[in-house]
Amino acid sequence: MTTRHHAALCALTVAALTSTLLTVPAATAATAGADDAPERVRIHDVQGTTRTSPYEGQAVAEVPGVVTGVRAYGSKGFWMQDPRPDRSAATSEGLFVYTGSAPTVRPGDSVLVSGTVAEYVPGGADSAHQSVTQLSDPEVRVVSSGDPLPRAVRLDSAALPEAYAPTGDPADGGSIDGLELRPERYALDRFESLEGMDVRVSDARVVGPSTQHAELWVTVKPWQNPTARGGTRYGSYDAENSGRLKVESLTPLAEEPFPTADVGDRLAGTTAGPLDYDEFGGYLVAARELGTVRNGGLERERTRKQRDGELAVAAYNVENLDPSDDQAKFDRLAKGVVRDLASPDVLALEEIQDDSGPTDDGTVTSDATARRLTDAIAAAGGPRYEWRGVDPEDGADGGEPGGNIRNVFLFDPARVSFTDRPGGDATTPVEAVERRGHAALSHSPGRVAPADGAWEDSRKPLAGEFRFRGRPVVVVANHFASKGGDQPLAGRVQPPARSSEEQRVRQARLVNAFVKDVLAVERKARVVVLGDVNDFEFSPAADALTEGGALRGAAASLPPWERYTYLFQGNSQVLDQTLVTPGVRRFDYDVVHTNAEFADQASDHDPQVLRFRP
Repeated sequence: MTTRHHAALCALTVAALTSTLLTVPAATAATAGADDAPERVRIHDVQGTTRTSPYEGQAVAEVPGVVTGVRAYGSKGFWMQDPRPDRSAATSEGLFVYTGSAPTVRPGDSVLVSGTVAEYVPGGADSAHQSVTQLSDPEVRVVSSGDPLPRAVRLDSAALPEAYAPTGDPADGGSIDGLELRPERYALDRFESLEGMDVRVSDARVVGPSTQHAELWVTVKPWQNPTARGGTRYGSYDAENSGRLKVESLTPLAEEPFPTADVGDRLAGTTAGPLDYDEFGGYLVAARELGTVRNGGLERERTRKQRDGELAVAAYNVENLDPSDDQAKFDRLAKGVVRDLASPDVLALEEIQDDSGPTDDGTVTSDATARRLTDAIAAAGGPRYEWRGVDPEDGADGGEPGGNIRNVFLFDPARVSFTDRPGGDATTPVEAVERRGHAALSHSPGRVAPADGAWEDSRKPLAGEFRFRGRPVVVVANHFASKGGDQPLAGRVQPPARSSEEQRVRQARLVNAFVKDVLAVERKARVVVLGDVNDFEFSPAADALTEGGALRGAAASLPPWERYTYLFQGNSQVLDQTLVTPGVRRFDYDVVHTNAEFADQASDHDPQVLRFRP
């Protein structure tokens, strides 16, 4: 099993000490049993009624419990649960014991544990993640073995409230740590009230495919914002989807490989184990018992071929493509362009890397990358695409260090022509000009406002002028700044701050201003703005793009259950967008669901295509 989720434990301020296991004789156990000392501090006392323990930093002695799960990888330790719960719904009866080395206890062992109460924050104390209450530097006494496990709490639609999280305390920076838990009111409070306890889910639908990190996402609220293909759609900042839950396995991968699952599959039978929390999605079932994946039969979508009079403009994030990638990736992407996207006339690509890939050697050209992809497309039966782009300055556009990712146009010269106008480079801004009564570009290809600070460490938009059946069309390919730095949905700050969107709003305003300049030259100019906007169709960035009616989003033409291009932590959501000027009066827009819902992906994004008659 990967150690990704718990590597940060090495930085825990409470020293990672090896546990001491003391097995007491049966006669002693009879007089020192786990339930013979009611005056002892018990797990629900340690957990308390808020997210942080009232005993934090204090030593506690002989806390009783039954071992419910053992983790021998990553953050090594075990969970125990009190078989004698109190009557409060807010206090958890489960607790993680951090041993720092492979535990020697087993599920069903009744134990007495002494140690120091700590609040471990995945991702570091300065992150916005919730903390996990645990015992560190433990001394463990096994009282008996083979005891029955406490009955697991069933998580289903009735068990989790619809509301996701309470509003944090403004006096504490929006933190919910100090608020009294209301598990009957909020899903995050319900999860917290079960932290460390044995929970189970039954016959749950998969809403996030299995990953290389041996995890998948299910929903226990199957009718909560469903997509047409079995997912759960994220449609507003107030629709976090409280039924989502991550599933991992406590069984090491060397002993039992993690199952492969796509969206719409079912995790059949019972999945049970302690409820944990990590920095990669929040609450999860650390499954001691893992259900069986039942295939839901999800098929990859294919879009229709454009008609003779239609111009097809598509966008595809090809996920750090460079010549060092194996031929299989190029072939899969090529097959997707030809089969799934039906060979669009213009294809805007994001994340094309330079010719040396992530090797940081000063290379900025990407001809080898583009040539290898276009060769693969031709070999797959597609057109012999030509390409245009502008090489960035070395190290100036963000992305993988050394990779110099950028936007690139592919186009089918048998269907559409590219208007080449020299002068465009990494730092020269493209401008709207008038030529023969139509809006045109001063440079083609060219970059939109590349020197503006909004594009610091971010990809600059690529503008190109095309002609289809004698009519000019301007296409602007985008890859806005990422969401890195935003606070997590399941974190301790509610509502979470989205600091990264400030840069995307500034970027969107620049693109909007450029489009307005084009429309000032020609009111009915046909402009298509598309690509990986890294933001939702309901976001402030989307509002900035459409400000003043310069553009309208194509996603609104789809029914809500079809509006998604990307999956994150079990939420199907829009990150890739296509927008058009009023001169594009009618269009047919399609998100081609061929990647994001599947464990086996050519890219983590779904491509999108717009067809219209210029």
